[in-house]
Amino acid sequence: MRIQNDPLVIVKNTVNLVAVIKALRNIGKYMMMLWIVFSRPEKWGVFRERLFHEIHFIGINSIPIVALMSMFMGGVIALQTAANMTSPWLPEYTIGYITRSSTILEFSPTMISLILAGKVGSNVASEIGTMKTTEQIDALEVMGVNSLTFLVLPKILGAVLFFPILIIFSMGLSLMGGWLSLVLSELASTETYVVGIRSFFIPGNIVYALSKTVVFAFLIVSISSFYGYYTKGGALDVGKSATKAVVTASIAILIANFLLTQMFLL
Repeated sequence: MRIQNDPLVIVKNTVNLVAVIKALRNIGKYMMMLWIVFSRPEKWGVFRERLFHEIHFIGINSIPIVALMSMFMGGVIALQTAANMTSPWLPEYTIGYITRSSTILEFSPTMISLILAGKVGSNVASEIGTMKTTEQIDALEVMGVNSLTFLVLPKILGAVLFFPILIIFSMGLSLMGGWLSLVLSELASTETYVVGIRSFFIPGNIVYALSKTVVFAFLIVSISSFYGYYTKGGALDVGKSATKAVVTASIAILIANFLLTQMFLL
């Protein structure tokens, strides 16, 4: 068997091996970070105060972008469905049915989570990364404070608690946006659209969507905190960490979405 001595092949294989080792090392550091994050808070009063602050910072401040995206998302789904209703065998209430199913099963939990990965993920990574580069985290460690539990745990719990509320809010606004677009374009009546929304409704789909949302919220905040906490360098490196956090969180959401769909729906 011939052994390839091509320098380009050797360099390529070496680079791939280094990338794999680096990825495995980062996964190990991430798991170790989570082990420390979920330690018992030292002062529950301080933890509770930070938790409400993070709920406001991560969740309530995200309501405007979620509302805007949900309204237009529902309108586009309804209009595209109505525009492709060419078969006479399809009842008119199919527009409402498809809009509801698409919104609940995929668009609200997944698309809104991807948008929040960009907004919330970059904010979390930048905040913690700035504290790391300015040695504020080192100051917490010197004072005997568990910096990971103090900084990261309230963010994770705040996202896990409030993201499902954002997704429910998104579902309602998306259905409202679909109704508004159909009424304004006169493609369907309100009665027909409501019949479609109520037809063949499965309550378990809501549980499925909110379960996905909790997993996505955990991934977004924990991955962003990981890249922010292990930032090294200056302001430029904080920006790089925020970019890596958003990209990695988005990929993790897509992979988790595929796996959860296999587990819940198949």
